[in-house]
Amino acid sequence: MGYKTTDDLMKHLNDNGVAISGNTEKQQLINTGYFHGYKGYRFFNTAGNRLPFISYQEVYATIQYDSALKSLLYSKMMFIETAVKNISLESILVNANSESIQMMYDKVVEGYRNAPASFSSEKKKKRQQNKLNLQNMIQAYLANAYKKNNPKITHFYNNAGYSEVPIWALFEIMTMGDFGYLLSCLTYCVRDDISKRIGLNLASDTDRQLVYKYIYTLKDLRNAIAHNAVIFDTRFRNIDPTPAMKQCLKMEIGLPYVNFKTIGDYVILICYYLKMLKVPQQEIRSFVDSFERITDEYKKSVNSSVSSIVIHPDLSSRMATLKIYI
Repeated sequence: MGYKTTDDLMKHLNDNGVAISGNTEKQQLINTGYFHGYKGYRFFNTAGNRLPFISYQEVYATIQYDSALKSLLYSKMMFIETAVKNISLESILVNANSESIQMMYDKVVEGYRNAPASFSSEKKKKRQQNKLNLQNMIQAYLANAYKKNNPKITHFYNNAGYSEVPIWALFEIMTMGDFGYLLSCLTYCVRDDISKRIGLNLASDTDRQLVYKYIYTLKDLRNAIAHNAVIFDTRFRNIDPTPAMKQCLKMEIGLPYVNFKTIGDYVILICYYLKMLKVPQQEIRSFVDSFERITDEYKKSVNSSVSSIVIHPDLSSRMATLKIYI
């Protein structure tokens, strides 16, 4: 099977109603790639939902919009991940009354022995399995870090004065998703304590699941950004939000609905965290303003048939509600 040169691909685009010409656009096509660029961005959310581009400039503007979103969101994601890890760490240390990983298992991780009395035998077994899975995962983390000579971990094993790796060193090497899993394995009391320390609205969260469900939600976005995957259409979204996840943001921010089907909802969740974490109001406002600015610039650079698919019609009213909340 033959392959297509860049000139062949340009002809193919023109033949398919996407006007492209000249050295500048040719270089843009080379830089962003036909497959990563055009093929990755020619649809919204699902391959069947094609965006009606009429020029390559619109494709390029969409790629640029996606890149600008990643740049804007990444530092905020890192900040939230670090802050929530540190708040959770403090709660675990206080509740375990120790920095020992073994004491964490014994005192603050839920298993068969310390599951709520109201749980059925099957439910208790499930919690015990989760605990064993967590222990396996943590062992694998430590073994892998040691194998790779990670100084944060080798320091403890190669020093006669230490008997084990403390919880805080483990937190330094955990990914956001696995950190979320650890949170899900904690006892109700500790999840409740962490939720309150963060400041989550718990009125609709009877099972205290928000503390890890929101981390899973943000983790999908964070990983998509880190791996340079497409984010503008939320195709990275892996979980359906629970009623509590929707209700919390609706109540706190005053929104009619929340579904995480648009990037605007992720901006809203990030702002909810920034406000709980006492980030200055001006900094959060500036973040929202930047999001609105790059979205408006994008809207002007594509035809209305494209922008009406990419930019949700009620985005500006949702952002106005968000600013009142901030």
